[in-house]
Amino acid sequence: MTQLRPPAAKALLDAPVPPQVLDVREAWEVERCGIASSIWIPLGQLMARHAELDSSRAVLVVCHHGIRSWHAARLLENLGFASVINLAGGVEAWAREVEPTMARY
Repeated sequence: MTQLRPPAAKALLDAPVPPQVLDVREAWEVERCGIASSIWIPLGQLMARHAELDSSRAVLVVCHHGIRSWHAARLLENLGFASVINLAGGVEAWAREVEPTMARY
């Protein structure tokens, strides 16, 4: 698993072939803010729903502070996903470092 801070993750998302963005937060959190074009699968449902992701593509995993996303990234690696990236610091750091107008909680 790769750990990326928000500026490096933003550069990756701006690449010609960006990774899938997987948001593993709960519904109330996603309603407050999020990274555009994210796929939402709460961490508690990831084992049952991981087939909704393309395992041949890179996956950038996101949560509030980077802890749940780290656990989700480990799970995806164990399920055979070859390229998994954890957003270090989560959407909280994303809001501070990349998108300062994003709502925070």
